[in-house]
Amino acid sequence: MTTNGTLQILFFCAIVFALTKPMGAYMARVFEGEKTLLSPILRPLERLCYRLFGVNEEQDMRWTTYAFALVAFSLVGMLASYLLLRMQGILPFNPQGLSGKEMTPDLAFNTSASFTTNTNWQSYVPEATVSYFSNMVSLAIHNWMSAASGIAIAIALVRGLARKSANGIGNFWVDITRATLYILLPICFVYAIVLVQQGVPQNFSAYTKATGLEGGAQSIAQGPVASQEAIKMLGTNGGGFFNANSSHPYENPTPLVNFLQMVSIFLIPAGLTYTFGKMVGNKRQGWALFAAMSVVFLAGAFVCYGAEASGNPQVQALGVPGGNMEGKETRFGIPGSALFATVTTDASCGAVNAMHDSFTPLGGMVPLVNMMSGEVIFGGVGAGLYGMLMFAIIAVFIAGLMVGRTPEYIGKKIEKYEVKMAMLASLILAASILGFAAVGSNMNLPPGKDSATFTDAQKADEAKMPPLAMWNHVNNSSPSNYYGATYNNVNNSGPHGFSEILYAYTSATGNNGSAFAGITANTPFWNATLAIAMLIGRFLMIIPLLAIAGSLAKKVPAPATSGTFPTDSGTFVALLVGTVVLVGALTYLPALALGPIVEHIHMNGGKLW
Repeated sequence: MTTNGTLQILFFCAIVFALTKPMGAYMARVFEGEKTLLSPILRPLERLCYRLFGVNEEQDMRWTTYAFALVAFSLVGMLASYLLLRMQGILPFNPQGLSGKEMTPDLAFNTSASFTTNTNWQSYVPEATVSYFSNMVSLAIHNWMSAASGIAIAIALVRGLARKSANGIGNFWVDITRATLYILLPICFVYAIVLVQQGVPQNFSAYTKATGLEGGAQSIAQGPVASQEAIKMLGTNGGGFFNANSSHPYENPTPLVNFLQMVSIFLIPAGLTYTFGKMVGNKRQGWALFAAMSVVFLAGAFVCYGAEASGNPQVQALGVPGGNMEGKETRFGIPGSALFATVTTDASCGAVNAMHDSFTPLGGMVPLVNMMSGEVIFGGVGAGLYGMLMFAIIAVFIAGLMVGRTPEYIGKKIEKYEVKMAMLASLILAASILGFAAVGSNMNLPPGKDSATFTDAQKADEAKMPPLAMWNHVNNSSPSNYYGATYNNVNNSGPHGFSEILYAYTSATGNNGSAFAGITANTPFWNATLAIAMLIGRFLMIIPLLAIAGSLAKKVPAPATSGTFPTDSGTFVALLVGTVVLVGALTYLPALALGPIVEHIHMNGGKLW
């Protein structure tokens, strides 16, 4: 590691810290219905939205009503996206001349689920598969909807902790309207203009035909990139307008843009910690969450940077000095790539400026572990805060067991119901990640192929092959073709192939969307199972947390006593960090040992995968 690289990471942290209080204070005023600088302009528009859609902004919803509104809003949007993607061939703004057949039923299902859940996993090449209309209407609208929904859920949980003997936790329709109008819209408007000034395209032109220096024909993709790039990063969505994502010079043309993208990913998640402290009446509580997130973030950033800077000893033995530059842009270098990878997987964004599949085993393990944490290290917009509050409930429960007292958090007693719901949310994520990874790792037959179509000799041959060896028995650099059927598309064997599978389902369940690029997932099996994992990771985590919010809102805060465990102290920060790390370690260590850990041991022993 170099001094320059270390300073890049520390400077980034300093900027995020400086923006946390003003951003958090502004969001607290927005969601408490107080007047802001933008109120004279946006308040009339807000009232108009309520009149058009029949929303009573004074209505307070119980948690069940709030959850129903969220699920209905999301599923209706998902269905609309599916239909629009399937019909894109007959819809306007299609200068590419796409026929619509590019979006098969399973791919459209996966894509609509992906964008609905703020995952933005892309099993397709965007510039060759979706039209401008699909990008703007079918998909980009979800970048706004899912981001606003995530913020709303976090605010609802905060209200559950802040309110006293209340039956409601807010109004879902009011919360998403305010999140969109007062937070996402004004920032994205300015952000997009800055991106255009820096060289990011914003047009509806047809793709430019060009001839290269060697005479080859080339099609240069265009499109409304800047506007989508802004909400993609600010809303921690991550789905790229181009297949190369944030390593593409149109999406990420300059070092300034690269830095702004990373800051914008953390802007709202970090600010929400201060919003939390302000709304519960104790700003130290918010700073405690911010400190816990920062500690884990810095640990991951420096481990990833250190692993990539150390490089691959097998490559160095060939006389190539320095760190691991495979899969990285030279304009960003190792520190810029490692920092971006850490930020984007801490915050469930999924945008990438380097190929995580090409990282060293330990460097690639950091993004994987970040997502396995539940995306609580700042996390997605809203998702990071409500995920960390889930761990805070578990942490105070553990503290209560240690001292033999009923655990309390922000004055609210944490009882059996809240602990059950918090553990349910945590276990759902683990079950999805490990369960689907196990299924994906043991697929012995091509998806859609019945074993009856194989001869007895073929079945016997297949039964002798370990799954990863079978997938790759043709060669280790291209998808296997077993008895004429290409399937699973895991391009590496051994522990790295397993890591690709594990990463895919971790990314889907964690609603991140990044991938180890060695896996090609556009098959019915992968599209279906990844989509289901996305829906599980989004809604089956949110619903238990809303149940906690509803339960806590009804409780009367208990006055602090000499036996109350302080949750705004350094001791609590250490306990919270330990809870996040230990829950992850105990749950996922066996899977990590089969993937990146054993691959690291093999790399140092002279074997590469």
